[in-house]
Amino acid sequence: MYTYKYPRPALTVDALVYVKGNSGFSVLLIQRGIEPFKGKWALPGGFVNMDELLETACKRELEEETGLSVEQMTQFKTFDAIDRDPRHRTISVVFSALLPEKAEVKGNDDAAHAKWFSINNLPEMAFDHREILEEFF
Repeated sequence: MYTYKYPRPALTVDALVYVKGNSGFSVLLIQRGIEPFKGKWALPGGFVNMDELLETACKRELEEETGLSVEQMTQFKTFDAIDRDPRHRTISVVFSALLPEKAEVKGNDDAAHAKWFSINNLPEMAFDHREILEEFF
């Protein structure tokens, strides 16, 4: 294992899973069960393990937090604002997946709840996730 004398940012992934219905788009969110932003809603996601690819990490985090398994995701964009995470410098790569219909989901791992929301009626959100959704849609 390498060690470096210079600080490095943490790398995370976020899953932007959505459906298009008659009344517009809905997106899958999780309610955070831990700090920071405990109780606020966020895109499913988390830290990348040392031995996994980004898309693999995103699919793993999505399944751990919501019970939802997807075959393929598309890389959307990297978000790297200096202060996007109050814990430390964190860079997130966001992946998206369009589903044909809403799947049944349940909050697991560090997610207290998982739920579908209309993009026109989003709850109070954690991190910069509202901005990510606004840019995507």
